[in-house]
Amino acid sequence: MSKQNESLAEHLGILKDRWDQALCNHDYQLAVVAAGVSRTYLFDDQSPVFRANPHLAQWLGSDACEGSTLILETGREPRLLFYSPADYWHQPPDPPEELLGVLNIDVFDSIDAIQREVNVCTQHAGQVAYVGDPSSAQGSLGEVNPSALINELHYLRAYKTEYELQCMRQASARAVSGHLAAASAFAGGASEFELQLAYLDASRQTEADLPYPNIIALNQHAGILHYQHYERAAPNPRHSFLIDAGARHRNYAADVTRTYGSDQAGAAQQTFNALVAAMDRQQQELVSKIRPGLSFLDLHEDMHHRLGGMLNAAGLIQCDGEQAFDAGITRAFLPHGLGHLLGLQTHDVGGHQIDTEGTTSEPPESYQALRLTREIEVDQVFTIEPGLYFIPQLLEELRASEAGQHVCWPEVEALQDFGGIRIEDNVAIRPDGVENLTRDAFAQAPGAA
Repeated sequence: MSKQNESLAEHLGILKDRWDQALCNHDYQLAVVAAGVSRTYLFDDQSPVFRANPHLAQWLGSDACEGSTLILETGREPRLLFYSPADYWHQPPDPPEELLGVLNIDVFDSIDAIQREVNVCTQHAGQVAYVGDPSSAQGSLGEVNPSALINELHYLRAYKTEYELQCMRQASARAVSGHLAAASAFAGGASEFELQLAYLDASRQTEADLPYPNIIALNQHAGILHYQHYERAAPNPRHSFLIDAGARHRNYAADVTRTYGSDQAGAAQQTFNALVAAMDRQQQELVSKIRPGLSFLDLHEDMHHRLGGMLNAAGLIQCDGEQAFDAGITRAFLPHGLGHLLGLQTHDVGGHQIDTEGTTSEPPESYQALRLTREIEVDQVFTIEPGLYFIPQLLEELRASEAGQHVCWPEVEALQDFGGIRIEDNVAIRPDGVENLTRDAFAQAPGAA
């Protein structure tokens, strides 16, 4: 058995143990885990790209399972009821060969036949849990998405298996290929639309493959946190390029952001380019401080202290960094959280959970956008993505406040056309330290220095 197959078999064994324990903990004998089916747009016969129920995708590593169902029963081998219809309109999916011999797989050519088999499996079972789209729960399939069971499963998703880490390393390598191509295209004067095409081509993905819609932002668009358009014309002059773009491998995501300044002349351009370099240094210093037992909220606040120092050093505020933090000035320049859990979903579940029972640690009022409040532990994977933005709406609110007197407004206003800066890496907490999936992928990319 190859090393990859060994890690897959180990991964599936861990999933089986987790589900068995969770089912027993909550008095369920059997779980029906449904992949789901596509839903058409309103008044249309077209549908979005299908994404499988992540509780099933964690087993299969693929979205090519629409209509399929996994039966998980305590004390028995998992059984996959795989839907592969006879169809000449679309290419029917093949059963996942790598899972043959690991899962019991039965192939069905109709969803009705799968439903009949599910009814047979659940007929004499005790407590049954249905995990999937509630609108697809047909007949008497037990409790739909019971919160106690889901809470335990979501909490455990934060702890990645070696197989999951291998997938995320592959996703990182694919994303980095796209990032390098986009950076080169930016240097050549490409538009946002052309940058998107360069990224997709180099990362060998279609837009449907992406874990989230790429953010390709030139100039002031970089100050729109989830900027969603791709302008066909390149701006003139070009000041900045922020690219937040990812990739997937067997459904596991990479989420990578880089920011570049142009070679335009001018004091504001020099200040911005220096801020990009400073942000990169601060981001790497933050990563170097990560250790098990550290509160992610503490790490988030550490970044705000650092940001205050950056603003002061760049001549954008008159007070020192600590005063900027205490006065809330840094929150106007960094309105989002430092990071989030990463895995099957870009913003993976369980970021606020502190135990399997579903107890949450909500972010404080001043950091409502923070998606991760858990204590840092071995086997977690999350992002570290500090930012510095010049967002007119937030700056106007700051200007109107008492703290606004500490801001050097002419210097800040000169940077509004640059939009902002974000540097994002994906890190895995290992027993022997932190593995930076993103930096490793850049270092290993063809042509890397």
